[in-house]
Amino acid sequence: MKHMWKTRIAALTAAAALLLAGCTGGGDTTTSSAVPDAGTSSQAQTGEKAQVRVATLAGPTGMGMTWLMEQNATGAAANQYTFTVSSDPTQIVAKVANGEVDIAAVPTNVAATLYHKTSGEVSLAAVNTLGVLYILDRTGEIGSIADLRGKTIYATGEGSTPEYVLNYILEQNGLTPGEDVQIEYKGEHAELATLCAQGEVDIAMLPEPNVTTVLEKNPDFQRAIDMTEEWNKLNPDTKLAMGGIIVSKKFVTEQPEAYRSFMEEYAQSVEYVNNNVSEAAALVEKYEIMASADLAEKALPNCNIVFLQGEEMEAVIKPYYDVLMSADPTSIGGSLPEEDFYTAARIDG
Repeated sequence: MKHMWKTRIAALTAAAALLLAGCTGGGDTTTSSAVPDAGTSSQAQTGEKAQVRVATLAGPTGMGMTWLMEQNATGAAANQYTFTVSSDPTQIVAKVANGEVDIAAVPTNVAATLYHKTSGEVSLAAVNTLGVLYILDRTGEIGSIADLRGKTIYATGEGSTPEYVLNYILEQNGLTPGEDVQIEYKGEHAELATLCAQGEVDIAMLPEPNVTTVLEKNPDFQRAIDMTEEWNKLNPDTKLAMGGIIVSKKFVTEQPEAYRSFMEEYAQSVEYVNNNVSEAAALVEKYEIMASADLAEKALPNCNIVFLQGEEMEAVIKPYYDVLMSADPTSIGGSLPEEDFYTAARIDG
């Protein structure tokens, strides 16, 4: 059945096509480390180190990279990295489409869409974030998905994983988005978190670490619904794989050692962040992923930061894409990615 939200998705897909055709968009709020521009990074060298451009979101994916950011700042990293941190996934989409980055952390549905829109020029290298979505409530009336009937939810992530997860879970529970439940989207997580903190909305769906920020600043809110639990009820044999690392196939081909080094160091970074929460929280503040190390320390254990690659990655992401494909093919670019989407980033040895 086609619903109102699917019409909206079609419009978003058209807009994304224009973006991928060369538009860079406005309002760039990214911050980058101070590394000289080297043009085509796949061929650039700074001393004996390859220069590698990495884009990530200001959330769990960025939090998982903070140890590597620190290694880079001190000169201890294997490569010379330029890190761009953005609060808006569309900005990263534009950079990938325009060939401005070699590696990017993006929502997993965006990864599949970019594969199609770039004619297979990107490959999925890892899954790095599992379920981090929660519905927050300050009315005291929400305890289940059924309780959302007749309500308005404020949310973020329109056109990416959060929207598709929310719509899927609502529909599987007999609720039609736009009819039974109204959804108002805000552009950025931080914007919605601020509205919640100020008590200007009653029900909101947000990811960590923004959830922790809201709960600390406005105790009237509570975690009413864990969207990962709701996903697992419907799909007990899959995991909610929300974020992933994509890589330019050209970069992998031309700079295999630099790519291999990144993957090794990123895996170390994820391990460090998960096992050294206090120290990692300080880095999260230092690199402006979150404004407060105290809040970061509380949020990190709930952020589901992982590093899954190869067959382990495929075992998680393929069933997830199957669900999205059945629910709405446009959510992953119209069709399931081909096998090279998973295998082109593999380097043996």
